[in-house]
Amino acid sequence: MPDKQIHRTLFILIGISFLARAILAGVLELGNDEVYYWTYALYPDFSHFDHPPMVGFVIQLFSLNLLFDHEFFLRLGSVVLGTINTYIIYLIGKQIKNSITGLYAAFLYTSSVYGFIITGVFILPDTPQLFFWLLSILFILKSLLADNFNSLAQKNLIVVGIFTGFAMASKYTSVFIWVGIIGYILLFDRKWLRVKFLYIGLILSFIFFIPVIYWNIQNDFISFFFQSDRVVISKLSVRFDYFLMEILGEVLYNNPVNYILIILALFAVIKKREFLKLKYIRFLLLVSLPLILTFILFSLFRRTLPHWTAPAFTTLILLTSASLANTTKNLSNKTFPISIKGAVYLLGVVIIVGLLQIKAGIINFSTEGDFDPKQLGNNDISLQIFGWRQIGSEFENIVKKDQQENNMGPNPGLMSFRWFPTANLDYYAAYPIGMKTYAVGTLSEIHKYYWINKKRGGFKIGMDAYYITTSYDYQHPKQTFAKYFNTIETADTILIKRGNKHVMNAFVYRMKNMKSIPNLK
Repeated sequence: MPDKQIHRTLFILIGISFLARAILAGVLELGNDEVYYWTYALYPDFSHFDHPPMVGFVIQLFSLNLLFDHEFFLRLGSVVLGTINTYIIYLIGKQIKNSITGLYAAFLYTSSVYGFIITGVFILPDTPQLFFWLLSILFILKSLLADNFNSLAQKNLIVVGIFTGFAMASKYTSVFIWVGIIGYILLFDRKWLRVKFLYIGLILSFIFFIPVIYWNIQNDFISFFFQSDRVVISKLSVRFDYFLMEILGEVLYNNPVNYILIILALFAVIKKREFLKLKYIRFLLLVSLPLILTFILFSLFRRTLPHWTAPAFTTLILLTSASLANTTKNLSNKTFPISIKGAVYLLGVVIIVGLLQIKAGIINFSTEGDFDPKQLGNNDISLQIFGWRQIGSEFENIVKKDQQENNMGPNPGLMSFRWFPTANLDYYAAYPIGMKTYAVGTLSEIHKYYWINKKRGGFKIGMDAYYITTSYDYQHPKQTFAKYFNTIETADTILIKRGNKHVMNAFVYRMKNMKSIPNLK
């Protein structure tokens, strides 16, 4: 395929994918994680309970410091950076082999659920992490793996250090980039140990990570302890169910077709097929396999999340693309590998079915429990990102009516339990009408709201507050708040409808006259 045709195909892909991402970003309501990371932008800091600060900075940048706070603008960073990633991975593929390898990599990246949706539509810490991860790899190719051991190649390690530092300030697992770099140098190219720019790059990465360390020092290293507790193996009992969930999650997140292609490419490496220069194979494996194997090992003993390994699988897409380019080099110019077409088509089906389910509920998840108003829709996972706009609109009407009838004291707040649904209610129900939202629970339950509570003035004796819970995730306010308020009463029920179908309920309660201050630990 001529370079001119490759470039035209690439930019058509970039344009279509950008448009599709932008539409999804605007029409979908925020998920639990996304709306929680909105609080990172609302209350920026050097770091946060769960993650480093970069995702909050991205939201601030692309929403003009929340001047525009519609879902589209909160996600705009993902739409833009996710689209740029398509071009970066093309450049990497072109660098390691040729233009067709880059094009294949761009298509496989776009067909990845992780690449297209999780980091390209949803706003999560993975969004800036993958962007800086890929930029780091691009400049590692221009430094550590450059054909010429010259001054420019050595100085490019400074750029690698900066981008890796930004990646680490996005998500802790980005440290595996340095694992790959150091592993490659120690095993295959020790001359780089004499290059001062390697150490300058390391120092720069550390400098960009200093704010995260400083915040943790101020807060008893709570973020490090929280993340380490998620992976520390405390019991040696093997959990094959967790292991299978991790593998299945990896398959689904990275697209089943991509996953199979990656496995085939790894087998080609094992069989020593010559489809890529050995130095590239070695580095791509060293920067990806340690991350994958680490969390697969952890999954044998405790629950893990499949997106933790996804940057590594995205890296292996490059290996896969080189292998595909080698096996299809004799095909005609107009022929495109059926495997890549299948991966793209599968992603399209996932997006269409997912969007129809969220907006129209085409799959019926009803059970006998749905006859209970407090359990309506609790089996339909798509309701996690549906109905919040309706709740916000109806809640505003309830508050206005209560103000007219003097049903609540002056300046009532909104209180909830757990970091979700607190963040959902904060963004969709309370924040638009100028109401303060608070969370009550342990630090491990309310996360950043431990600090947000204080920034919003904390709890006060005698204050009134609303409480909202949905039938998807129902919890009566008395379970958490009975000991804190003199009276708790039902205010109203909001009927959530999808089309003409009643799919979920939101129950609004009034909690009056706080009698004791919650002791948060």
